[in-house]
Amino acid sequence: MHAVQWERMFPHELEAAFEDCPLLYLPYGLCEPHGPQCTVGLDGLKAHGLCCEAARRCGGIVAPPDYWHVHEIGGYAKWGQRTVGEEDRTWLTAVPPWVHFKNVCYHLRAADVLGFHAVILVTGHYGPNWEDLKTLVDRIQPFVGARLYGVPDFEANQPGFDNDGNSGGDHAGRVETSLLWTLEPDCVDMSRVPETGDLGPHFAMGPTVRESDRRTGERMVDDEIRWFCEKGKTLLAEYDRLKPTTQLKTFQEVETFWEEHMIPELPNLKSNDTSWAIGDPVKPESRWYPNSIVPKQYQG
Repeated sequence: MHAVQWERMFPHELEAAFEDCPLLYLPYGLCEPHGPQCTVGLDGLKAHGLCCEAARRCGGIVAPPDYWHVHEIGGYAKWGQRTVGEEDRTWLTAVPPWVHFKNVCYHLRAADVLGFHAVILVTGHYGPNWEDLKTLVDRIQPFVGARLYGVPDFEANQPGFDNDGNSGGDHAGRVETSLLWTLEPDCVDMSRVPETGDLGPHFAMGPTVRESDRRTGERMVDDEIRWFCEKGKTLLAEYDRLKPTTQLKTFQEVETFWEEHMIPELPNLKSNDTSWAIGDPVKPESRWYPNSIVPKQYQG
Protein backbone atom coordinates (compact mmCIF):
# COMPACT_ATOMS: atom_id res chain seq x y z
CA MET A 1 0.00 0.00 0.00
CA HIS A 2 1.71 3.22 -1.14
CA ALA A 3 1.89 6.24 1.14
CA VAL A 4 -0.57 9.07 0.53
CA GLN A 5 -0.63 10.94 3.87
CA TRP A 6 1.41 14.13 3.64
CA GLU A 7 2.59 13.99 7.27
CA ARG A 8 3.74 10.37 6.98
CA MET A 9 5.70 10.72 3.74
CA PHE A 10 9.39 11.38 3.13
CA PRO A 11 10.27 14.29 0.83
CA HIS A 12 11.19 11.96 -2.04
CA GLU A 13 7.82 10.19 -1.68
CA LEU A 14 5.97 13.51 -1.77
CA GLU A 15 7.85 14.56 -4.90
CA ALA A 16 7.06 11.28 -6.65
CA ALA A 17 3.38 11.41 -5.67
CA PHE A 18 3.12 15.04 -6.81
CA GLU A 19 4.77 14.26 -10.13
CA ASP A 20 2.34 11.41 -10.68
CA CYS A 21 -0.79 13.35 -9.68
CA PRO A 22 -0.65 16.99 -8.45
CA LEU A 23 -3.98 16.70 -6.63
CA LEU A 24 -4.40 17.56 -2.94
CA TYR A 25 -7.16 16.41 -0.61
CA LEU A 26 -8.00 18.66 2.35
CA PRO A 27 -10.12 16.70 4.89
CA TYR A 28 -12.11 18.47 7.60
CA GLY A 29 -14.11 17.19 10.54
CA LEU A 30 -15.08 17.81 14.14
CA CYS A 31 -14.85 15.95 17.40
CA GLU A 32 -18.41 15.83 18.73
CA PRO A 33 -20.84 13.29 20.20
CA HIS A 34 -21.73 10.52 17.76
CA GLY A 35 -23.65 8.20 20.02
CA PRO A 36 -22.11 5.66 22.39
CA GLN A 37 -21.21 3.39 19.46
CA CYS A 38 -18.80 5.71 17.58
CA THR A 39 -15.68 7.61 18.56
CA VAL A 40 -16.12 11.37 18.76
CA GLY A 41 -13.81 12.02 15.79
CA LEU A 42 -16.15 10.31 13.32
CA ASP A 43 -16.48 13.34 11.02
CA GLY A 44 -12.76 13.83 10.51
CA LEU A 45 -11.93 10.12 10.53
CA LYS A 46 -14.54 9.57 7.82
CA ALA A 47 -13.38 12.47 5.63
CA HIS A 48 -9.71 11.56 6.04
CA GLY A 49 -10.31 7.86 5.43
CA LEU A 50 -12.26 8.52 2.24
CA CYS A 51 -9.57 10.89 0.96
CA CYS A 52 -6.83 8.35 1.68
CA GLU A 53 -8.68 5.56 -0.09
CA ALA A 54 -9.32 7.77 -3.12
CA ALA A 55 -5.66 8.86 -3.26
CA ARG A 56 -4.48 5.26 -3.05
CA ARG A 57 -6.72 4.27 -5.93
CA CYS A 58 -6.35 7.28 -8.23
CA GLY A 59 -3.38 9.32 -7.05
CA GLY A 60 -2.95 12.48 -5.04
CA ILE A 61 -1.73 13.53 -1.61
CA VAL A 62 -3.87 13.83 1.53
CA ALA A 63 -3.19 16.76 3.86
CA PRO A 64 -3.31 16.29 7.64
CA PRO A 65 -6.96 16.34 8.75
CA ASP A 66 -8.25 19.45 10.51
CA TYR A 67 -10.53 18.61 13.44
CA TRP A 68 -11.29 22.20 14.50
CA HIS A 69 -14.62 22.99 12.89
CA VAL A 70 -17.83 25.01 13.20
CA HIS A 71 -20.16 24.38 16.14
CA GLU A 72 -21.93 26.01 19.15
CA ILE A 73 -23.21 28.93 17.05
CA GLY A 74 -26.61 29.56 15.44
CA GLY A 75 -28.46 26.34 14.67
CA TYR A 76 -25.58 24.26 15.96
CA ALA A 77 -26.37 25.52 19.46
CA LYS A 78 -30.03 24.57 18.99
CA TRP A 79 -28.93 21.10 17.89
CA GLY A 80 -26.65 20.78 20.91
CA GLN A 81 -29.36 21.83 23.35
CA ARG A 82 -31.76 19.31 21.82
CA THR A 83 -29.54 16.28 21.22
CA VAL A 84 -26.61 16.60 23.64
CA GLY A 85 -28.28 18.50 26.46
CA GLU A 86 -26.91 20.17 29.54
CA GLU A 87 -25.43 17.31 31.53
CA ASP A 88 -22.67 15.46 29.70
CA ARG A 89 -19.26 16.72 28.74
CA THR A 90 -19.44 17.57 25.02
CA TRP A 91 -15.87 16.81 23.85
CA LEU A 92 -16.34 19.34 21.05
CA THR A 93 -13.43 20.78 19.07
CA ALA A 94 -15.46 23.81 18.05
CA VAL A 95 -14.39 27.14 16.57
CA PRO A 96 -16.57 29.89 15.05
CA PRO A 97 -17.01 30.13 11.28
CA TRP A 98 -14.71 33.14 10.90
CA VAL A 99 -11.85 31.13 12.44
CA HIS A 100 -12.45 27.87 10.56
CA PHE A 101 -12.88 29.42 7.13
CA LYS A 102 -9.94 31.79 7.52
CA ASN A 103 -7.79 28.76 8.34
CA VAL A 104 -9.07 27.13 5.15
CA CYS A 105 -7.79 30.15 3.22
CA TYR A 106 -4.33 29.56 4.63
CA HIS A 107 -4.53 25.87 3.76
CA LEU A 108 -5.33 26.80 0.16
CA ARG A 109 -2.52 29.34 0.06
CA ALA A 110 -0.05 26.63 1.15
CA ALA A 111 -1.38 24.20 -1.48
CA ASP A 112 -1.13 26.78 -4.23
CA VAL A 113 2.39 27.91 -3.34
CA LEU A 114 3.49 24.27 -3.50
CA GLY A 115 2.10 24.08 -7.00
CA PHE A 116 -0.83 21.68 -6.69
CA HIS A 117 -3.03 21.74 -9.77
CA ALA A 118 -6.26 20.77 -8.00
CA VAL A 119 -7.64 20.64 -4.46
CA ILE A 120 -10.70 18.78 -3.20
CA LEU A 121 -11.86 20.06 0.17
CA VAL A 122 -13.89 17.39 1.98
CA THR A 123 -15.93 18.05 5.12
CA GLY A 124 -17.31 15.13 7.09
CA HIS A 125 -19.10 17.54 9.46
CA TYR A 126 -22.59 18.61 8.43
CA GLY A 127 -25.11 21.28 9.16
CA PRO A 128 -24.93 24.20 6.69
CA ASN A 129 -21.17 24.73 7.05
CA TRP A 130 -20.65 22.86 3.78
CA GLU A 131 -22.69 25.48 1.96
CA ASP A 132 -20.41 28.16 3.39
CA LEU A 133 -17.41 26.12 2.27
CA LYS A 134 -18.73 26.22 -1.28
CA THR A 135 -19.22 29.99 -0.95
CA LEU A 136 -15.63 30.38 0.19
CA VAL A 137 -14.36 28.25 -2.69
CA ASP A 138 -16.34 30.38 -5.12
CA ARG A 139 -14.91 33.61 -3.69
CA ILE A 140 -11.29 32.47 -3.47
CA GLN A 141 -11.04 30.56 -6.78
CA PRO A 142 -10.16 33.66 -8.87
CA PHE A 143 -7.14 34.20 -6.61
CA VAL A 144 -5.90 30.60 -6.59
CA GLY A 145 -4.30 28.74 -9.47
CA ALA A 146 -5.26 25.28 -8.26
CA ARG A 147 -8.74 24.24 -9.37
CA LEU A 148 -10.92 23.88 -6.28
CA TYR A 149 -13.98 21.92 -5.24
CA GLY A 150 -15.57 21.91 -1.78
CA VAL A 151 -17.78 18.98 -0.88
CA PRO A 152 -19.56 17.41 2.09
CA ASP A 153 -18.83 13.70 1.84
CA PHE A 154 -22.54 12.89 1.55
CA GLU A 155 -22.56 14.65 -1.85
CA ALA A 156 -20.28 11.86 -3.05
CA ASN A 157 -22.34 9.19 -1.29
CA GLN A 158 -24.83 8.51 -4.04
CA PRO A 159 -27.10 6.63 -4.45
CA GLY A 160 -26.92 6.45 -0.65
CA PHE A 161 -27.55 3.74 1.93
CA ASP A 162 -30.53 2.11 0.26
CA ASN A 163 -29.65 2.83 -3.37
CA ASP A 164 -32.58 5.23 -3.27
CA GLY A 165 -30.75 8.50 -3.81
CA ASN A 166 -32.26 9.91 -0.62
CA SER A 167 -30.02 8.68 2.18
CA GLY A 168 -26.59 10.07 1.47
CA GLY A 169 -25.91 11.36 4.98
CA ASP A 170 -27.04 11.39 8.61
CA HIS A 171 -25.62 11.92 12.08
CA ALA A 172 -24.35 8.77 13.82
CA GLY A 173 -27.14 6.74 12.24
CA ARG A 174 -26.97 3.91 9.75
CA VAL A 175 -25.03 5.91 7.13
CA GLU A 176 -22.24 7.46 9.18
CA THR A 177 -21.92 4.46 11.49
CA SER A 178 -21.64 2.10 8.50
CA LEU A 179 -19.06 4.32 6.82
CA LEU A 180 -16.89 4.58 9.93
CA TRP A 181 -17.30 0.85 10.55
CA THR A 182 -15.75 0.24 7.14
CA LEU A 183 -13.05 2.91 7.25
CA GLU A 184 -12.02 2.63 10.91
CA PRO A 185 -13.50 -0.58 12.38
CA ASP A 186 -11.75 -0.05 15.72
CA CYS A 187 -13.72 3.18 16.14
CA VAL A 188 -17.17 1.53 16.13
CA ASP A 189 -18.58 -0.65 18.90
CA MET A 190 -22.14 -1.70 18.09
CA SER A 191 -22.46 -3.48 21.43
CA ARG A 192 -22.90 -0.03 22.98
CA VAL A 193 -26.18 0.58 21.14
CA PRO A 194 -29.13 0.09 23.51
CA GLU A 195 -30.77 -3.26 22.81
CA THR A 196 -34.38 -2.47 23.61
CA GLY A 197 -36.77 0.39 24.08
CA ASP A 198 -36.80 3.89 22.67
CA LEU A 199 -33.40 4.85 21.35
CA GLY A 200 -33.80 8.41 22.57
CA PRO A 201 -30.98 10.92 22.05
CA HIS A 202 -28.26 8.76 23.69
CA PHE A 203 -25.61 11.41 23.25
CA ALA A 204 -26.67 12.38 19.72
CA MET A 205 -27.00 8.87 18.36
CA GLY A 206 -28.93 8.64 15.08
CA PRO A 207 -32.36 6.95 15.30
CA THR A 208 -31.52 4.56 12.43
CA VAL A 209 -28.33 3.26 14.03
CA ARG A 210 -29.61 -0.33 14.39
CA GLU A 211 -29.76 -0.53 10.59
CA SER A 212 -25.99 0.00 10.29
CA ASP A 213 -24.30 -2.57 8.10
CA ARG A 214 -20.59 -2.89 7.42
CA ARG A 215 -21.11 -4.48 4.02
CA THR A 216 -23.29 -1.58 2.97
CA GLY A 217 -20.58 0.71 4.34
CA GLU A 218 -18.07 -0.93 2.02
CA ARG A 219 -20.31 -0.27 -0.97
CA MET A 220 -20.82 3.36 0.04
CA VAL A 221 -17.08 3.88 0.49
CA ASP A 222 -16.52 2.47 -2.99
CA ASP A 223 -19.18 4.78 -4.41
CA GLU A 224 -17.54 7.81 -2.82
CA ILE A 225 -14.05 6.84 -3.97
CA ARG A 226 -15.25 6.63 -7.57
CA TRP A 227 -16.88 10.05 -7.21
CA PHE A 228 -13.68 11.62 -5.83
CA CYS A 229 -11.57 10.04 -8.55
CA GLU A 230 -13.79 11.43 -11.29
CA LYS A 231 -13.89 14.88 -9.69
CA GLY A 232 -10.09 14.89 -9.40
CA LYS A 233 -9.71 14.04 -13.10
CA THR A 234 -12.10 16.84 -14.04
CA LEU A 235 -10.26 19.44 -11.95
CA LEU A 236 -6.84 18.41 -13.24
CA ALA A 237 -8.06 18.61 -16.83
CA GLU A 238 -9.46 22.08 -16.15
CA TYR A 239 -6.09 23.20 -14.80
CA ASP A 240 -4.29 21.86 -17.86
CA ARG A 241 -6.71 23.73 -20.09
CA LEU A 242 -6.53 27.08 -18.26
CA LYS A 243 -2.91 27.13 -17.00
CA PRO A 244 -3.87 29.57 -14.20
CA THR A 245 -1.50 31.34 -11.78
CA THR A 246 -1.75 32.08 -8.06
CA GLN A 247 -2.23 35.48 -6.44
CA LEU A 248 -2.15 34.35 -2.79
CA LYS A 249 1.58 33.78 -2.32
CA THR A 250 2.05 35.51 1.03
CA PHE A 251 0.33 35.68 4.40
CA GLN A 252 -0.41 39.36 3.77
CA GLU A 253 -2.17 38.54 0.51
CA VAL A 254 -4.37 36.05 2.38
CA GLU A 255 -5.18 38.70 4.98
CA THR A 256 -6.06 41.19 2.25
CA PHE A 257 -8.30 38.66 0.51
CA TRP A 258 -10.04 37.86 3.79
CA GLU A 259 -10.63 41.51 4.63
CA GLU A 260 -11.87 42.51 1.19
CA HIS A 261 -13.81 39.45 0.09
CA MET A 262 -14.82 37.37 3.10
CA ILE A 263 -15.47 39.76 5.97
CA PRO A 264 -18.34 41.34 3.98
CA GLU A 265 -19.65 37.80 3.42
CA LEU A 266 -19.62 36.76 7.10
CA PRO A 267 -23.12 38.09 7.94
CA ASN A 268 -24.49 35.88 5.15
CA LEU A 269 -22.89 32.63 6.30
CA LYS A 270 -25.51 29.94 6.83
CA SER A 271 -23.49 28.53 9.72
CA ASN A 272 -24.55 31.59 11.72
CA ASP A 273 -28.26 31.02 11.03
CA THR A 274 -30.67 29.25 13.39
CA SER A 275 -33.53 28.44 11.03
CA TRP A 276 -32.02 25.21 9.64
CA ALA A 277 -32.06 23.39 13.01
CA ILE A 278 -35.28 22.02 14.47
CA GLY A 279 -36.07 22.50 18.13
CA ASP A 280 -36.71 25.32 20.58
CA PRO A 281 -34.61 28.48 20.63
CA VAL A 282 -31.61 28.22 22.91
CA LYS A 283 -32.62 29.20 26.42
CA PRO A 284 -30.63 31.97 28.15
CA GLU A 285 -29.89 29.61 31.04
CA SER A 286 -28.55 26.89 28.72
CA ARG A 287 -24.83 26.23 28.53
CA TRP A 288 -25.24 26.51 24.75
CA TYR A 289 -26.48 30.09 24.92
CA PRO A 290 -23.28 32.19 25.33
CA ASN A 291 -21.75 31.11 22.01
CA SER A 292 -25.05 30.79 20.13
CA ILE A 293 -25.23 34.50 19.36
CA VAL A 294 -23.21 35.86 16.45
CA PRO A 295 -21.03 38.80 17.62
CA LYS A 296 -22.25 42.21 16.47
CA GLN A 297 -19.33 42.80 14.10
CA TYR A 298 -20.31 39.67 12.13
CA GLN A 299 -24.04 40.38 11.96
CA GLY A 300 -25.69 41.88 8.89
